[in-house]
Amino acid sequence: MSRVEDLWERLVRAALRRERTGKDALGQPVSGIAGYVPSSLANNGDIDAILRAADEIQEEDPNVSRILCEHAYSLAQNLDPNSEGRGVLQFKTGLMSVIKQKLAKREVGTIDRSQDITRLQEFYKRYREKNNVDKLREEEMLLRESGVFSGRLGELERKTVKRKRVFATLKVLGMVLEQLTQEIPEELKQVIDSDAAMTDDLVAYNIVPLDSPTVANAIVSFPEVQAAVSALKYFGDLPRLPEDFPIPPSRNVDMLDFLHFVFGFQKDNVSNQREHIVLLLANEQSQLDIPDENEPKLGEAAVQRVFMKSLDNYIKWCDYLCIQPVWSSLEAVGKEKKILFVSLYLLIWGEAANIRFLPECLCYIFHHMAREMDEILRQQTAQPANSCTSENGVSFLDQVITPLYEVVAAEAANNDNGRAPHSAWRNYDDFNEYFWSLHCFELSWPWRKSSSFFLKPTPRSKNLLNPGGGKRRGKTSFVEHRSFLHLYHSFHRLWIFLVMMFQGLAIIGFNDENINSKKFLREVLSLGPTYVVMKFFESVLDVLMMYGAYSTSRRLAVSRIFLRFIWFSFASVFITFLYVKGVQEDSKPNARSIIFRLYVIVIGIYAGFQFFLSFLMRIPACHRLTNQCDRWPLMRFIHWMREERYYVGRGMYERSTDFIKYMLFWLVILCGKFSFAYFLQIKPLVKPTRYIVDMDAIEYSWHDFVSRNNHHALAVASLWAPVIAIYLLDIYIFCTLMSAVYGFLLGARDRLGEIRSVEAVHARFEEFPRAFMDTLHVPRPNRTSHPLSGQAVEEKKFDAARFSPFWNEIIKNLREEDYITNQEMELLLMPKNSGSLPLVQWPLFLLASKIFYAKDIAVESRDSQDELWERISRDEYMKYAVEEFYHTLKFILTETLEAEGRMWVERIYDDINVSVEKRSIHVDFQLTKLPLVISRVTALMGVLKEAETPVLQKGAVQAVQDLYDVVRHDVLSINMRENYETWNLLSKARTEGRLFSKLKWPKDAELKAQVKRLHSLLTIKDSASNIPRNLEARRRLEFFTNSLFMDMPPAKPAREMLSFCVFTPYYSEIVLYSMDELLKKNEDGISILFYLQKIYPDEWKNFLSRIGRDENSQDTELFDSPSDILELRFWASYRAQTLARTVRGMMYYRKALMLQAYLERMTSGDTEAALSSLDATDTQGFELSREARAHADLKFTYVVTSQIYGKQKEDQKPEAADIALLMQRNEALRVAFIDDVETLKDGKVHREFYSKLVKGDINGKDKEIYSIKLPGNPKLGEGKPENQNHAVIFTRGNAIQTIDMNQDNYFEEALKMRNLLEEFHADHGIRPPTILGVREHVFTGSVSSLASFMSNQETSFVTLGQRVLANPLKCRMHYGHPDVFDRVFHITRGGISKASRVINISEDIYAGFNTTLRQGNVTHHEYIQVGKGRDVGLNQIAVFEGKVAGGNGEQVLSRDVYRLGQLFDFFRMMSFYFTTVGYYFCTMLTVLTVYAFLYGKTYLALSGVGEELQVRAQVTENTALTAALNTQFLFQIGIFTAVPMVLGIILEQGFLAAVVNFITMQLQLCSVFFTFSLGTRTHYFGRTILHGGARYQATGRGFVVRHIKFSENYRLYSRSHFVKGLEVVLLLIVYIAYGYNEGGTLGYILLSISSWFMALSWLFAPYLFNPSGFEWQKVVEDFRDWTNWLFYRGGIGVKGEESWEAWWDEELSHIRTFSGRIAETILSVRFFIFQYGIVYKLNIQGSDTSLTVYGLSWVVFAVLILLFKVFTFSQKISVNFQLLLRFIQGLSLLVALAGLSVAVAITKLSIPDVFACILAFVPTGWGILCIASAWKPLMKKLGLWKSVRSIARLYDAGMGMLIFIPIAMFSWFPFISTFQTRLMFNQAFSRGLEISLILAGNNPNTEM
Repeated sequence: MSRVEDLWERLVRAALRRERTGKDALGQPVSGIAGYVPSSLANNGDIDAILRAADEIQEEDPNVSRILCEHAYSLAQNLDPNSEGRGVLQFKTGLMSVIKQKLAKREVGTIDRSQDITRLQEFYKRYREKNNVDKLREEEMLLRESGVFSGRLGELERKTVKRKRVFATLKVLGMVLEQLTQEIPEELKQVIDSDAAMTDDLVAYNIVPLDSPTVANAIVSFPEVQAAVSALKYFGDLPRLPEDFPIPPSRNVDMLDFLHFVFGFQKDNVSNQREHIVLLLANEQSQLDIPDENEPKLGEAAVQRVFMKSLDNYIKWCDYLCIQPVWSSLEAVGKEKKILFVSLYLLIWGEAANIRFLPECLCYIFHHMAREMDEILRQQTAQPANSCTSENGVSFLDQVITPLYEVVAAEAANNDNGRAPHSAWRNYDDFNEYFWSLHCFELSWPWRKSSSFFLKPTPRSKNLLNPGGGKRRGKTSFVEHRSFLHLYHSFHRLWIFLVMMFQGLAIIGFNDENINSKKFLREVLSLGPTYVVMKFFESVLDVLMMYGAYSTSRRLAVSRIFLRFIWFSFASVFITFLYVKGVQEDSKPNARSIIFRLYVIVIGIYAGFQFFLSFLMRIPACHRLTNQCDRWPLMRFIHWMREERYYVGRGMYERSTDFIKYMLFWLVILCGKFSFAYFLQIKPLVKPTRYIVDMDAIEYSWHDFVSRNNHHALAVASLWAPVIAIYLLDIYIFCTLMSAVYGFLLGARDRLGEIRSVEAVHARFEEFPRAFMDTLHVPRPNRTSHPLSGQAVEEKKFDAARFSPFWNEIIKNLREEDYITNQEMELLLMPKNSGSLPLVQWPLFLLASKIFYAKDIAVESRDSQDELWERISRDEYMKYAVEEFYHTLKFILTETLEAEGRMWVERIYDDINVSVEKRSIHVDFQLTKLPLVISRVTALMGVLKEAETPVLQKGAVQAVQDLYDVVRHDVLSINMRENYETWNLLSKARTEGRLFSKLKWPKDAELKAQVKRLHSLLTIKDSASNIPRNLEARRRLEFFTNSLFMDMPPAKPAREMLSFCVFTPYYSEIVLYSMDELLKKNEDGISILFYLQKIYPDEWKNFLSRIGRDENSQDTELFDSPSDILELRFWASYRAQTLARTVRGMMYYRKALMLQAYLERMTSGDTEAALSSLDATDTQGFELSREARAHADLKFTYVVTSQIYGKQKEDQKPEAADIALLMQRNEALRVAFIDDVETLKDGKVHREFYSKLVKGDINGKDKEIYSIKLPGNPKLGEGKPENQNHAVIFTRGNAIQTIDMNQDNYFEEALKMRNLLEEFHADHGIRPPTILGVREHVFTGSVSSLASFMSNQETSFVTLGQRVLANPLKCRMHYGHPDVFDRVFHITRGGISKASRVINISEDIYAGFNTTLRQGNVTHHEYIQVGKGRDVGLNQIAVFEGKVAGGNGEQVLSRDVYRLGQLFDFFRMMSFYFTTVGYYFCTMLTVLTVYAFLYGKTYLALSGVGEELQVRAQVTENTALTAALNTQFLFQIGIFTAVPMVLGIILEQGFLAAVVNFITMQLQLCSVFFTFSLGTRTHYFGRTILHGGARYQATGRGFVVRHIKFSENYRLYSRSHFVKGLEVVLLLIVYIAYGYNEGGTLGYILLSISSWFMALSWLFAPYLFNPSGFEWQKVVEDFRDWTNWLFYRGGIGVKGEESWEAWWDEELSHIRTFSGRIAETILSVRFFIFQYGIVYKLNIQGSDTSLTVYGLSWVVFAVLILLFKVFTFSQKISVNFQLLLRFIQGLSLLVALAGLSVAVAITKLSIPDVFACILAFVPTGWGILCIASAWKPLMKKLGLWKSVRSIARLYDAGMGMLIFIPIAMFSWFPFISTFQTRLMFNQAFSRGLEISLILAGNNPNTEM
């Protein structure tokens, strides 16, 4: 691309995007307070417009600007005279200040305000004349008629913007004049009215200007849009509307106007849904065929498809309830009536607010309103509906939605901000499920508000010990009780299976594998009682878990629960009785037990029936048959008894082939799992267990309570407990391994990782054009897969010509993103290939230096021609370079030379061709002279590529003559006599100086491009094999080119593709970095800008080059230029997790669609002709094409739902200005927000809430499009889903992609979106897809080692993991990020997430649950990827993982998980369990296994049993027992969970890269990180299920370059990791002190190393991964800060970050319920085992094992507590007797020391005993502290709370010191800090950090 073209492209893009650097689109400065008008001013639209006009004309006439401002002030004063609305007083003050400034700027003299109207009128005329208003519209129309694809598009854009601005200003001036006076001259009034008519297209619209058609938007000219608009017209069967019903003059009345009048929908809701329906119909029609342009008409098929999609849920709801839909026969419903029904439903949905979460409630509303509408349709004149009519008029919102909202809001308010039990209030699901039964019709229509459904609960009591609620309605069909029993309740089939298999394997083991014996058969049949007893336990849980919903649930559901309870009670008693009785009789000699045979028959019949039924249900045909027969009483009864019948969850079966696949998958896993369990877990323990059970009495070293005469049950339990725990969790490990292997094979089959290096990109580049044509291009008709040899070159060239514009746009975007340099861009760009050269021209990076290699080969060659060509052809691109040089040179010389010169060229080339045919090229030409030829050609091209001048003209002639001489005299060896005349002519011309005397200088663009390219080909001598150098650019090109060979649906033309919307929720995160944020330094002197420059040094240089700065420019040089500052802010923001990055990435979809539509600018019927046109690859100015932009807008919308944007605007927050800037730079970006408006009613401030949609306008602010009033505050549940729900009404299209605001997208990936959308029509199972899973790339992996760990872990899950979940397991859910939803399916079924408080804290995954339960299908696709940012600091990661683990804890309690666990088939249920809540439960089991193992070892050590067993084992040579007691702890098999990560890297990066990556991660201590994460997940998952407390945690998503203080880490990890880590250390110390291990030190190390590793990881990982964590100065400051925090007493309003006491109260806040206190008490009892065991090991007690010893230990403990109280006696209380207190404290200390000394000297108490006592009493004190904390209210009543708090502070101080001392010791060594920095960050940043510290004097507090 030439410099001129580059500048032109920048210019038009700037015009398009209206890039603003403090100026608007026309270069005008933006000032004033326009855009900040408080929303509480009801008429703020006029005020805002007036102030914007005042800003516009400020420079032109300050006096008129002042008049406008004063008028705006008077309007504000009239609207709110007392300034009571929020922000009004500040606004008025600011406006008055502006007016005073305007007055101050005037010339001296008084103001004559009586002349204001005259001035205004005169200015109006003057302004019209100055801007030549009469010609503005005419000039714009002339420009439009000059051609869509002309080069004047930038001028057209500018004219349009100017015209809109001028008319907007005139409109305001006219409005103000009319408001100020009625006496306007008639002539001027006519002019004002005429100008007002020209402002139709200034009316705000979203995508299609329906209320004000405008020629500026080409979308209204599309036949499908015109057809859709005409389909909405008012048809004959509709009653007449009243004459006074307002209709805009710019459009005709339509059926939505009828619905608007009848039901009182809001005006903006109607406008919003009108556009929504038009786009739905138009896009549906375009997928079928494009209507005739002359008479566009919507097809019946398009209407039918929209109708069935939109009302599918309503039809199913009617079918489920066995009621007739509003139509008697679907066939009898006409096209217009179908559109009317769809319109009614969408209008209801569009105004339903929070009730959108209740999809079946919407069905109920629609059902009655449609019936009501049918009644009105029978009348001649339309009448308002009774259901929506009240004294205040007709309002759907007030009469239908608000009553529902109020009761939902009352229940939500009763959840005590998420702290109340779920069972105490009704959530969204409870309300919705009320409409799953015919009882809902008791609500009648209009609403019968006396129904108990509308009963609002009384506020709950605040008493923590008795939090009972008042009068309220109960839950519906499910109660979320907080209990671990939900895991059994939901997945009972899995637990029954595992228990029965364990029992069976144990029976085999204990029978010594003798399976033919009668005893074995009897024991195996004991599985029958086990099964029925466990089923009985399930039925008991059914009864218990429904407590709280009996009064409101359906009678059938309650009956089923109790019937099942009775049945399984009877069955368990009966079966157990039969078995016991049968075994007793069968065990008698010569017995023939009839009872035993009866038992066998009963078990056999039941098992056979169950297996037969399960087999039948696996056949889809049987499923469909049972569904069809569902209304038969017998079938319904069988269904009813087998499983609960819900509206959701019906028909959850897969086709037989899919079932067989995932069944075989699980059979392999189960075979491996049970083989491992039997041979490595159960069988080795059989003999030791028998030995221990059969042993004689053992002498215990303590007072034994339970182990006498019970065969040493505790010893057996301590042996088996870890084994059982591993048995329950290892199935997850086998599942992980199987998934990894299967996912690896799937990925290999899908061709992932084929192109994994830049070398592979080079090697396979020539395959890309054809692959592109086969995948991403519109399929060409009559395309042959194997063209003839003559057609092959043309076919390749055709493909390359179509591929090149897309490839070049990808490369240009990489340059704009600063990933490549200008030189790399030139090398990577691909020629158009649209010229006449008979070959494909490849990018220069493939051909660079190839000519010189070929020249060397030719010069040195002594071979024949064939051998020479064979050597050159070994490198394909060398061959292409030679061919291109040959043909391009001929083309250039032929075009530039005339007459004899052209004859010479033709002669030479003919001779070369003849020589080639004769195979004598090496004979006829002196190849050794080739360097001379190349040098002359290079010189010639160097001259020709410049602009023509007389000097260069002469130089070019001389260069050609030199070339002629070299060829004529040095190269040619042929016989010239054959063409004597020609050569004679040429020689004569050369002699006379006529030859080459004049050249035709290259003027044609193609010729100039060829000259420039040939020159580059001959001058680039360096190899380009490492181009591009940037790793991110390489990765993106590798993935894109690799995806071209992957299987994906063929692309539809842009006009026929599915439409889609991108949807991003945003709250208050960073939009765009400000300069202050970029330059702000932390305590190390590190700023974000410095950090980014070191992390991305090459991209920083590329950025400087792009903005025209030197690579070595200092940062401060940029600060002089506002445009450079803005570019810098964007550069930094694009490398962080900001909204700006997300918006840029998502807008690539629009850019890609514009390019695709621009290059496909033809009708679908003339594809081949259009593709073959010469300009089909010309992309110049495609972004400014009116049609291309309209096509993109028709297919793509982007809505950012910025919840508090309105408040940010009012507060003038920088985020609001940045969002407005993003809207200016992206014309298709829409921002939805909730506007909180305060209005005055009866003297009181009343809050109203609105959902609003805005877009950027020409004034650099935002323009309101829609404003829809809400029934109240929309945030009743979780914030993010509520934010999504309020804005989802503004989305458009068939699909919706959910994108978080920390994501990114790439242009090359956006090109594949239309392929991805076609997956909705592809075959993915028995049901069409409803969610398309998309692959993610985690782009934060390079930031630090932690970020790399997180990136690898996340990448493994989002690629390999989800690949297997989708296929073959069929249980992939939605995990929140880039998935693409079937939009209509989901908006009619509750939305894209769930929002109930706390229970839906992980809101996204419930979309997957919901779609699966509602017969959806979730797939996964990896040929397209979306960028994703992850947390990069340990604290961020821990908070995020805590949130996710807490969310999974809440999922355990949810009805969705329960129903999926119940209704999935067995194998799919296991897949679901182990990939959702089961993963976290297995994680927790892993930790519990450590506890079981260590507590078992502690029991064996302290009780003396372990030593006794070891001694006896040696005596009896029982090696099995010894092995069992000393087995390496089996939980270390968790290392296998790293296998998916390794296999994923092998697949996509290669084996060597995987090995290097794995070793690097180990050196960076990734095992420490993952072990630490294990503790995080375990703590939050377990605590959430026990106590609740899960909440959304904002992680910050920023760069972690700051040092985290010791106290901050201690607060975050104290209870989750430190306490548990110290407990494990304590157990290990007790074991090493009192355990018996014949292996000695080595045996102990092998036995406990994994436990030590886990404990130390939990204790020190936060400090190991803390920047500057081992820097001495930081450590000293941290200690000071920690002690201040620890001893600051705090008080009211003090936060946990400031005071230990406040933090401790926060840490205990989750224990709120009585059951939670009981659970904490039971768990704390374990700490008392230490004291009980250790006191019997003291030397002082000798061999006494009586309880007296234990009792005396408590006396000692009480004395210690008393001493502690003496020394911590409150100084405030003792202020009057300080001396006495000091005396008592001193005396106590002396007495204690004396007593201890006497005891050591006189008794057997030894010094080790003293330390042993500490080991005993510390856990006891902690146990007492935990119990006291759990019963905090009781302790306060007893007056003991202060003492408890003092002891707690002592423990925290002690724990903190134990952790702090090793850190301080390591900090003494400077190299430790250096090593840690290198460990955490990449080398570039590490060096930069060290240099910055040196410059700062190595003082972290130095101001830099």
